[in-house]
Amino acid sequence: MVNAALEVSKTEKPIRWVVGITGASGAIYGVTLCRQLLHAGFHLHLVISDAGWRVLKEELGWNASHREDCLNKQFEFAVAEERMTYHPLNDIGASIASGSFRCEGMVVIPCSMGSLSAIANGASTNLLTRAADVMLKEGRPLLIVPRETPLHAIHLENMLKLARLGVRIIPAMPAFYNGPQTIEDIVSFMVGKVMDNMGIQHNLYRRWGQPND
Repeated sequence: MVNAALEVSKTEKPIRWVVGITGASGAIYGVTLCRQLLHAGFHLHLVISDAGWRVLKEELGWNASHREDCLNKQFEFAVAEERMTYHPLNDIGASIASGSFRCEGMVVIPCSMGSLSAIANGASTNLLTRAADVMLKEGRPLLIVPRETPLHAIHLENMLKLARLGVRIIPAMPAFYNGPQTIEDIVSFMVGKVMDNMGIQHNLYRRWGQPND
């Protein structure tokens, strides 16, 4: 007789997270989080705004003209294992647009003030903001990493509105107590803070009180 528990475990799929990358500066934060999640064995559902693609091109030199080919190259190992799904921004019929889609939650990293405003006001004008809206209506974790300075009252009011709805607001404000020596160290700290709030273990930065190696 087949052990039912073993049969279920064989058919289980990797835990899924949705990641949105928007047009705020700091595309490296989103890319680094994606790589960390994939290396940790999660299934990634990725959606990138048009402005997000432009920033990926400007800051990281990605080929925004051939988007899927670019992602296949950047995340080749995960694509081969079928653990990364890319959703075009205008595919409003994608799986992540539905509340019936099961996942752990969503992270928008980095998040522009335009996307933040759309999410805060329920304006599901594209797949990224619709997916975020789904997280809110289904009561699933939604984490937003805003990257803008200075902030005016509308920015702050939108963040407060989302925070009151239970959204985790994690501004891209790196710490320096851990003695970062490179840009990678700074990025790792921020991505580590995001993963802390996702409940995912990592070793991306030295915690306060932890001795130097």
